[in-house]
Amino acid sequence: MNRLEPNLLLCVSTGIALVLLLVTATVFGEPGPTWRYPLMAAICATLFVALQAPFARLMKQPARPPMIHADAPSTTLWASILPLAVMIMAAIPVFFSGYDYGLLIIIAAIVFGQTVDSTLKARRAA
Repeated sequence: MNRLEPNLLLCVSTGIALVLLLVTATVFGEPGPTWRYPLMAAICATLFVALQAPFARLMKQPARPPMIHADAPSTTLWASILPLAVMIMAAIPVFFSGYDYGLLIIIAAIVFGQTVDSTLKARRAA
């Protein structure tokens, strides 16, 4: 392999942003068990990846290509919005502390699950 897979880099960068969100939500969010947000993110991302293909077949949707592919170079720019959005979500608990950030965690976990699904599709296609 002489080059890095862009879908894998997207997945890693979104995963790092998700970890940052988990840390800021745990530290600056409402008091509670520290395992709540990481467990919620792991369950949501895993279920999203596991159930994406069966639901697409059930709804009779056509197979979608990976998020970043060589046929359309502009997909790289559009896909880079996802880690940026999760990073912005990670800044919210710092400025507005004391709230429950479960919805932000679920949204970011689904975005991360989408990037994992895209990485798996790109790996199968190669």
